[in-house]
Amino acid sequence: MKTLGRLSRKAWIWSWIAAFVVWSGAIVVTGGASTIGLSQAALTFAAFSIIVGLGQMFVITLGPGNIDLSVPATMTLAGTVALKLMNVENGMILPGLLIAVLIGVTVGVCNYALIKALRIPPIIATLSMSFIVQSAAIWTNRGLRIKPPSFLADFTTASTLGMPNVTIIALLISLVAWFLLERTIYGRWISAIGQSTPAARMAGVPVDGTRFITYVFCAVLASLAGYLLACFSGGAALNMGSEYLLMSIAVVVLGGTAVAGGDSNVPGIWGASLFMFLVVSMLNTYGLGAGIRLIMTGLIIIGVIMLAGGRQPGVR
Repeated sequence: MKTLGRLSRKAWIWSWIAAFVVWSGAIVVTGGASTIGLSQAALTFAAFSIIVGLGQMFVITLGPGNIDLSVPATMTLAGTVALKLMNVENGMILPGLLIAVLIGVTVGVCNYALIKALRIPPIIATLSMSFIVQSAAIWTNRGLRIKPPSFLADFTTASTLGMPNVTIIALLISLVAWFLLERTIYGRWISAIGQSTPAARMAGVPVDGTRFITYVFCAVLASLAGYLLACFSGGAALNMGSEYLLMSIAVVVLGGTAVAGGDSNVPGIWGASLFMFLVVSMLNTYGLGAGIRLIMTGLIIIGVIMLAGGRQPGVR
């Protein structure tokens, strides 16, 4: 019982329990016929939410007011420019990846420039930047839907040892994120900033440099997600990143990361991403309208947060 009690206080456990309950319900409804297919689909589509959610988690960990609303636009621009540069040629895959990363770095630098130099609140700065980035994506795309190189199209839609390749990439990125947070001084710095920025400054933490790197890191992960999503879906669309604005925030909150900052949670991002996909899939199965789906999804999210509300701060 003590073990169960300690486990129930883990921030990430509730998102995993919620995901398991929804997954089990879907399996029961279908009589077990869709077990493998549903699991594969959940792992595949959740991978993109995981990647952008990890970046958003780093930013939110910096404390109240820190958030990146330019994630969808960054995804769209990175996917569009990368596919246009690669021009369906397998030999251009690496340059395409590099340009996607460069776009992420540029957006991250511009985001923090607005925040620091002009003293604009992050929510306003990143929202303003998203309009600029989205406009660049529209100008670059011009209504065209360029296909990805055949190797990337096959790779992003294939599996290795039963695990979707995009999920494996998300797992590798998650391991890097966990290492940065738990085993490096950078991870201690962002936690300290999130808990108290004045105290972090007094302790000698390079607050401005840490925040700068964090916003760049978030934008780079968004661009990588856009690169992979464009290849997975067979081309870049101007609305390809729209659903990931609220999704990137929802999976962070559901995953147990403290909105007040200073407390991040990588495993929770996985549980929350799987949960969100499974909920939407289940509601779609019953043919519910978009409005009803949004209402029910919101109510379910509130319920999960309420169940997890009794955990002790800092318990992971």
